[in-house]
Amino acid sequence: MEQSSNPDNFFALHPTIFVILGITGDLASRKLLPALLYLYSKKMLPQRFAIVGFSRRSFSREEFRELIRSKLNIKPGDFKEEDIKHFIDHISYEQGMFDDVSAYARLKIRLTAIDDRWGQCTNKLFHLSVPPKLYEGILTNIHKSDLAEVCGDGIGWTRILIEKPFGNDIETARALDKLLAKLFNEDQIFRIDHYLAKEAMQNILAFRFANSMFEPIWCSEFVDKIHIKLYEKIGVEGRGAFYDPIGALKDMGQSHMMQILALIAMDKPKSFSPEDIRRERARILNKLESISPRQMAKQVVRGQYEGYRNEPGVASQSVTETYFRIQARINVDRWKDVPIYLENGKALSETKTEIDIYFKGENLDKQNIITFRIQPDEGIKIRFFVKTPGYEFKTEPKILKFKYSDSPSLSALPNDYERLIHDAFVGDQTLFASTDEIMASWKFVTPILTSLDKTPLITYKKGTEEVG
Repeated sequence: MEQSSNPDNFFALHPTIFVILGITGDLASRKLLPALLYLYSKKMLPQRFAIVGFSRRSFSREEFRELIRSKLNIKPGDFKEEDIKHFIDHISYEQGMFDDVSAYARLKIRLTAIDDRWGQCTNKLFHLSVPPKLYEGILTNIHKSDLAEVCGDGIGWTRILIEKPFGNDIETARALDKLLAKLFNEDQIFRIDHYLAKEAMQNILAFRFANSMFEPIWCSEFVDKIHIKLYEKIGVEGRGAFYDPIGALKDMGQSHMMQILALIAMDKPKSFSPEDIRRERARILNKLESISPRQMAKQVVRGQYEGYRNEPGVASQSVTETYFRIQARINVDRWKDVPIYLENGKALSETKTEIDIYFKGENLDKQNIITFRIQPDEGIKIRFFVKTPGYEFKTEPKILKFKYSDSPSLSALPNDYERLIHDAFVGDQTLFASTDEIMASWKFVTPILTSLDKTPLITYKKGTEEVG
């Protein structure tokens, strides 16, 4: 039984245990624990909730509490000391190796003890805050230990939160999906792509479908091209060992950029239910035209910044791309012959994520452009033309802007992980990727990965504005 997402009803939600597998890791400290603390402070967690950490390190109770306090990653003055203490009181720890099935049996005993103390079977939400290579072993051990079993009374639920990347190609993604299906139904699986939870991303749909003036021109008759840019000023920053086997296309292209493309290009769903929105996202991704090996040199650019091979953890002869630009096309009437450029890179001149929609004009200098800025300085701007004052009929460009930072309600906006955890608690999958979306993304990206060597690897300087 799913509960209402109305914040006023949160204290009345069924008691829930949030299990973080890998609670001592970087993701838990940067994202999960701060998000849970913010939700707790806003009274948006059930009145009865517990957080159980699971990891391989051994701690005494006090050592663990101090570790959690140090990992909350909050600014001084954001919370009262009493609230922080009460929040930490909800957290306990079970030590165990991820490949030791007996540790999962102990974890089950701990969860059962909480159920017994509260006198009822609780909801269980498992978050895999671990490297993807550990997914298979952890999921298998969860299954062997019966941790995924739902309450026999039919009141509670069991769900799982899993982070990207979802596989390394379409075959490994299918294998992971098959394993997940042994444990959970599709409505229990919450695949995190945190970009979907950004407020500016959600505003793309609102802008398109809540404003009748724009949707009629959102098609090939009026749109010249679309440019999706995800730029990073930093390099791999000590993550070379993780990044080098993956590269930019797997790290950002298969996940974040596919989701951005889907929101920009999808048709209006029948309703704004999670099922209909995810169905339309998947449908448009399935219509991406495959890029053959002979088209690679024309449609794909890849690069690597100078000094990348000297980064710790990077192979000395690495050909891993830190930059890519793909010219994609969607095989539907709405987007016939409209090129969609997907561009991502590290060590570029600035950090930004934005989407430019170029409308057809007399020439490049006379094009109207709608820009969605996802981060930083979230907002929307429209480039239009007005007459230049004077006797001659000349025009000049002007910009109409909306910025979230100008909104008085900015401080009330949840961050991406707050929103994701909130939605996982209430069972809303709108901001999570479906199986169909994952498979469609890999169907497009895998042939490109296979043929990357058909495209020269360009070396570019750090701080470059444009590669190739």
